[in-house]
Amino acid sequence: MLKANTDIIRLDGAEKRFGAVRALSGVDFHVRAGECVGLVGHNGAGKSTLMHMVAGTLMPDSGRIAVRGGIEDHYSVPRALELGIRCVFQELSLCPNLSVAENTRINHASLSGFGWRRQAADLITAKLDEIFPGHSISAADIAGDLSIGRRQMVEVARAFTVTQDPLDLVILDEPTSSLDAHTAGQLLAFVRRFVASGKSCILISHLLGEVLGNADRIVVMRDGKVVASDAAKAFDRDRLVTAMGGAEARQKAAAETASRPSAGPLRVRARPARQEDGKELVAHAGEIIGLAGLAGHGQTDLLLAIFAAASRARAGIEVTAPVALVAGDRQSDGIFPQWSIAENIGIRSLARLRSGLLISPRREAELASFWREKIGIRTPDMNNNILSLSGGNQQKALFARALGSDAGIVLMDDPMRGVDIGTKLEVYDLVREEARNGRTFLWYTTETEELDNCDHIYVFKNGRIVANLRRDELTEEKIIQSSFGDAA
Repeated sequence: MLKANTDIIRLDGAEKRFGAVRALSGVDFHVRAGECVGLVGHNGAGKSTLMHMVAGTLMPDSGRIAVRGGIEDHYSVPRALELGIRCVFQELSLCPNLSVAENTRINHASLSGFGWRRQAADLITAKLDEIFPGHSISAADIAGDLSIGRRQMVEVARAFTVTQDPLDLVILDEPTSSLDAHTAGQLLAFVRRFVASGKSCILISHLLGEVLGNADRIVVMRDGKVVASDAAKAFDRDRLVTAMGGAEARQKAAAETASRPSAGPLRVRARPARQEDGKELVAHAGEIIGLAGLAGHGQTDLLLAIFAAASRARAGIEVTAPVALVAGDRQSDGIFPQWSIAENIGIRSLARLRSGLLISPRREAELASFWREKIGIRTPDMNNNILSLSGGNQQKALFARALGSDAGIVLMDDPMRGVDIGTKLEVYDLVREEARNGRTFLWYTTETEELDNCDHIYVFKNGRIVANLRRDELTEEKIIQSSFGDAA
């Protein structure tokens, strides 16, 4: 075990450019043994670039990297792994056609010869049991068949498995972004145990409460620089938000929601397929309706059923306006990765963009330009590929696609997963503005704070609605109580 206060890794004066973009500007950063470092900042602040350097996938243009005091002139991913440094990136990297055990074997070359599959299965199952008791994931499951939450659980557990290589530092980039509150709590409790054993973590999260509650030290980045670094106990939420540059918008949600005018005509009436007691979801024009509860308990299923009912009648579901969907798993269900930003935005509005039988490039560009300004998509050119954007800006493009369409109903499937607080506040403002103009939003979220934007909240358990809470009744305790028990 390394001695406390020993630097596992240190970066001094790290600089990185991508063309004209200066991603890092003279960053100093270090992690000590037995320490959890929280790293926060808006999308585009430089966090991911810095972590790619720690993980060995990027080298700085200038500056130096030292591991356990030794200067690394040829640092790389194999060298990082050899030194006990691993990373779980926000965009998951499991091979979808391989089983959970086979994905585990990729990280452990020492699992070879007859019986390697059983060894890999035992290794990952033991770690899943340790981190996520009651996980219900089999080592034989095909990764692509798992929900995004379970894929994230496998990805995290795999990073903590140990065979011949040491394990001293794990980078967790938005590790709870697809997990419900219960599973996220299991993971964070494990992280605290891991750090207490003398190991280290870097925790990147846009859920500031997670960072405040679990980090020993917090580093705040903005515009490619470290703008604050201090013991976690020296921060509160207000100081963090101020350091990140987003304090002025924090109090708007509750006040604007409370002052929203009364709802208009019926837009959606839907009963979950497993509902037996007559409860149903009802949404009117101008309402923002929240869907809460543990992940995987029917919220997404109902949203997809409503989406399908907009084009084809379905029993138990009434939809009275066009529908658009903003996906939370943007890589699998949201973006078209080979297309430009403008094309990704315009795909839901093809009828309006047509000129004769073809799509008008001018109309497509005008739509994209309008939403670039309206929603603040940060790019020099809307004809750039969608993957040139940060994760938060990709999500903005998906909102632009939905809001730029003729949809009177917008379905939101946990869309702010892994998005920074500044982008969230901008999108919250836009959603409330669109609701005032008569649009209806059905918003599934795993973040309780987001429900403050909603007029009514339906809590789901086992595919059924078990509670209907007004915004003034909403507390995290009521949501948890409803999620774990049938009493509403």
